[in-house]
Amino acid sequence: MNIVQTIEELRALRWADPSLTWGLVPTMGALHEGHLSLVRRARAENDRVAVSVFVNPTQFNNAADLEKYPRTLERDCELLAAEGCELVWAPTELIMYPPGYQTTIIVEAITKLLEGAHRPGHFAGVATVVAKLFNAVEPTRAYFGQKDAQQVAVIKQMVRDLDFNLEIVVCPIVREPDGLAMSSRNTRLNPAEREAALVLNRSLAAAVAEWESGRRDADHLRASMLALLEAEPLARVDYVSAADPATLQELTGPVESALLSMAVYIGDVRLIDNMLVGVE
Repeated sequence: MNIVQTIEELRALRWADPSLTWGLVPTMGALHEGHLSLVRRARAENDRVAVSVFVNPTQFNNAADLEKYPRTLERDCELLAAEGCELVWAPTELIMYPPGYQTTIIVEAITKLLEGAHRPGHFAGVATVVAKLFNAVEPTRAYFGQKDAQQVAVIKQMVRDLDFNLEIVVCPIVREPDGLAMSSRNTRLNPAEREAALVLNRSLAAAVAEWESGRRDADHLRASMLALLEAEPLARVDYVSAADPATLQELTGPVESALLSMAVYIGDVRLIDNMLVGVE
């Protein structure tokens, strides 16, 4: 496995054999089973796999959150080597944003909702860094997890709008045995908070059960999630949503399909989770 920093090193390895297909898994490191499931999917569908590891400062709107984000590159590389990854690109901030850098990509309407409404500037940082990753690696396919559902929607929109020549592959959420969606942020939870965090999965599962039983009014689904979340003393709700899976606009009345999602603080750790209903 090759571990490189510069774009020149990256491209030399990427284009050593232009006939090969490449899968890219963009990450911010602190890898867990969710990331590794993306690597395995990329491994199965491409000749070569590249993983980027870069904690992108421009997508954090909270300086303390950026400071606390775990950085475990040595362990990450050990995990990736065990998965048969051929290339790890771990650029520095100076490489990604050199002196004089002044370009930002803004995806419009879809970023103003949900996470975008609560984290100003977040998706401009995401879209910009992902575009840079795509341009540097030029992968055949890029792999993302459904856990960051809005991020996936934003990236798909950007790829369509800017004519990136690659396929976006979305993979299912990977959960702990007790249902908590895997996240690098989970390591910041103390034991009581870790137990309390299970309320996210429980509230989503309850709303899915309501939808499956025929109670499909969007307001009812949101109220169902909110009731369980508010009953947990350690949870502080940022938002709950029952939105159109494509546009992310909030739904009203009976729904045939929906993205059920939420952002919840457990202590001072902000967690997100989602489930889809009525979507093949």
